[in-house]
Amino acid sequence: MEYKDFIDSLKNSESPKNMSIYLQALWEDGKKNWDRAHELIQDVEDENASWIHAYLHRKEGDAGNALYWYNRARKKMPNISLDEEWKFLVENFLKE
Repeated sequence: MEYKDFIDSLKNSESPKNMSIYLQALWEDGKKNWDRAHELIQDVEDENASWIHAYLHRKEGDAGNALYWYNRARKKMPNISLDEEWKFLVENFLKE
């Protein structure tokens, strides 16, 4: 799947089949379903999930919690807009 296809899929009521849990969470966030995105990713125990979890808490406005999750992901809190980070995350996980 290409980034454009992912963006186009946001017009649908259901996420595309066979997406990773990471892309599912980002898709839900792209649909303005922050709670569902958080629910999907919060119990996944790896650095990729921690990275998305960090982004979600940054978006929520909870910088302290976001910093905790960025540290667990071994990432620095970015100095870019939330939209730019979301796009970067989507593009990153589409490559996997």
